[in-house]
Amino acid sequence: MSETSRMGSGRVFPALPAHPDPEAPFAASWWGNAWIGALEESALDQGRLARGRAYAREGAVDTITVAPGRIVAYVHGSRPRPYRAEIRLRTMLPDHWDRFLDAVATDPAHIAALLDKDMPHALADAAARADVPLLPGARELAPSCTCPDRGHPCKHAAALAYQTARLLDADPFVLLLLRGGEEQDLLDELSRRNAHKAAAEQQPAPPAPDTSRGPTLPGTLARDALATEYRPAPPPPQAPPAHPGEPPVLPSLPGAPDPTSLEFLVTDAAARAHAFLTTGADPFTAASPWHDAVRLAACHPGLTGRRTFSRPFAELARSVGRTPADLSRAAAAWRQGGEEGLAVLETPWDPPAGPFDRARGSLAGADLPRMTIHRNTLTNAEASLQIRYGRDGRWYPYRSEPGAEDWWPEGEADVDVVGALTAVLGA
Repeated sequence: MSETSRMGSGRVFPALPAHPDPEAPFAASWWGNAWIGALEESALDQGRLARGRAYAREGAVDTITVAPGRIVAYVHGSRPRPYRAEIRLRTMLPDHWDRFLDAVATDPAHIAALLDKDMPHALADAAARADVPLLPGARELAPSCTCPDRGHPCKHAAALAYQTARLLDADPFVLLLLRGGEEQDLLDELSRRNAHKAAAEQQPAPPAPDTSRGPTLPGTLARDALATEYRPAPPPPQAPPAHPGEPPVLPSLPGAPDPTSLEFLVTDAAARAHAFLTTGADPFTAASPWHDAVRLAACHPGLTGRRTFSRPFAELARSVGRTPADLSRAAAAWRQGGEEGLAVLETPWDPPAGPFDRARGSLAGADLPRMTIHRNTLTNAEASLQIRYGRDGRWYPYRSEPGAEDWWPEGEADVDVVGALTAVLGA
């Protein structure tokens, strides 16, 4: 189980493989089973738990992000678009952490066990005696999901909880992170407390000053000795990553923007930054807010579909004064040809006669349907297929229900009118 990345105070784990054996438990460790126990004790519907277990065994849970107080993942269900499931758990207060670290530091075996990715019962018992809420209790896990099911939990959140038990099995620091403790910070603090405890036990006498070599000479601070106007050349820049980074885990706070919307915008910013690093230019310049909204709708991984709109898609359309259907059609045109594809959708024009004469000859030579001309478009007799000529010299195929005049971009643009039309006919 390899961890792919760390982001600030969060950790990102790749999707876990399918767990097909229906008899195999999700957790092998006692603390992993305690997590599952907290989930199942608080569930209001055992049927949803059973469906969640099936989703988890099938590998329906995508990349899992763990951060203080929350676990987030997209879970694939029966619909094409996955749902965003989340489980929240209260973080521990500073006083809790102080008592927990004292309990760990008093026994070197506890530190060794944590470093070995183990959590002994004795450590949990010591935490309980110190009134530290380490393991989740019944009804302490708070699931939520973007699906319409309001069960507690729904099957998508339940699947995420079962897969999380496998993460806890492999590394108990995942549980500590959920409670608000970053692994390296905890290890540093344990090291400091352990060293302080050892120093307090030994307390050696301070050494007598060595006067055999004469009086101590005055020294010079290192920063003064190294102060100089000379500055070496900076190191060469690192190679850009192969792919844009993932958005950080953002908290859901009263009065703060919706974290899902912020993650949507951060994903787009990361894509633009990555493109700028790899090409030296921003390829996503937009002439207007409408163009930028169309680009987002066409390129963002969280916005897809035709005539089926998610809430962020509808909100994006409303932000520029358009309907979701307008935005969906424009996004299809953008995917077909970028800004020029959008111009072909929105702006008819009168091209020179030459390209159309050659296009009609090519269609007739290929024994394709006869098409009528109107400005920069060629339309078949049934009014179900249309080829539009763009200012970039490419032909853009469109399709409609016969006679409905509801034209949607269909297929890819092509400099060859026969290739553009045969592609959409084949589709």
